[in-house]
Amino acid sequence: MRICIVAEHASYKFGGEAVLPLHHFADLRRRGVEAWLVVHSRTRDELEAALPEERDRMRFIPDAWFHKMLFRLGGFLPRRISEASLELLSQLATQYLARRIVRELIAAARIDLVHQPIPVSPRFPSLMTGLGVPVVIGPMNGGMEYPPAFWHTESAFSRIAISFGRGLSDFFNSLASGKKHADVLLVANERTRLALPSGIRGRVIQLVENGVQLGAWSGPAQATSQAGRSRFVFLGRLVDWKALDIVIEALTRVPEAQLTVIGDGPMREPWTQLAERLGIADQVIFTGWLLQKDCAPYLHTALALVMPSVHECGGAVVLEAMASGIPVIATKWGGPADYLDDTCGFLVEPSSREAMVEGFAAAMSKLIAEPRLRDELGARGRARVEQHFDWEKKIDRIQEIYRSLLPALESAEVALSER
Repeated sequence: MRICIVAEHASYKFGGEAVLPLHHFADLRRRGVEAWLVVHSRTRDELEAALPEERDRMRFIPDAWFHKMLFRLGGFLPRRISEASLELLSQLATQYLARRIVRELIAAARIDLVHQPIPVSPRFPSLMTGLGVPVVIGPMNGGMEYPPAFWHTESAFSRIAISFGRGLSDFFNSLASGKKHADVLLVANERTRLALPSGIRGRVIQLVENGVQLGAWSGPAQATSQAGRSRFVFLGRLVDWKALDIVIEALTRVPEAQLTVIGDGPMREPWTQLAERLGIADQVIFTGWLLQKDCAPYLHTALALVMPSVHECGGAVVLEAMASGIPVIATKWGGPADYLDDTCGFLVEPSSREAMVEGFAAAMSKLIAEPRLRDELGARGRARVEQHFDWEKKIDRIQEIYRSLLPALESAEVALSER
């Protein structure tokens, strides 16, 4: 089985969906599968340092002038408009260049199957078609809106533009018809399946988008305190839709709590200033961005992870916290609501901003007052991850899907195993 993983980018450092192609490629290679990775050169240095033994199996898409221009222009637009316009153009240009590299690989390395894990948006078009080999796309995860109480987070202009863009989704996917012609489309949930473009011809299979590498997060879960306060952790990019301001405000009602914020982004300075204005700067510690191996000890020694995001399709950090044996306090919306239930954490209804502030404050207070509850919820969360979200099981399932599309190889494997 010879597999080509193709993606816009692959990175441990970028966060979000960027890690997914890298996990797929690295895990397939670790299992001895003949796999190649085609990805943009912006992460070349990181990838070659992280996987030096796989350098000859990586192909890099050059960083063209139009990539840089579109990236700079995107900084002047609201996030979701930029994603649906300039980022779409950039990714299609990247896919055009990637497709040429993939076709060369198919001929030179006798590739059997092409897998495009990202972008995870079900509406983003794909150019991976007409390759002469089966194509798998996903797992995708999307079709989300903000909770009704937070619609004001986006301007009316953004909402109208996004709605207009979605209306054109079928048109764009007819021009770039990779998804319509893919052999298999993987979706994380029913919400995402309903957001796929019309005219799909291949199989649609449900498979969780995120998984967790259990070994990376295993360790003794022992809550500690700093300055006499119980410590909670936030882990993620510091961007507006993560809504960390809700937890910062909740801390004013829980003076015995401390929050460690791991990550970086454009909202770091505004949220630092918010903590200062509220008079709780000593309760909030910003560490900046950390490597995954350096994040694990913070989770193991925290009372819980807080995840107040109001527009989170996935939320891998929720699974990482559960794998670390600690509970999670999260917004009952999107990805976290797919992973969590009340046996292993707290889901806060996003009915209003005040309700969320109160809900996060109440959950933090409860864990501080009942320290044994942390271990009970954490143990159930770890068991839930092992059963449903183990990355190894996810790769097992993906390899099964690959084999189902390669009947000649599957027959050969069966014959070999029967000898």
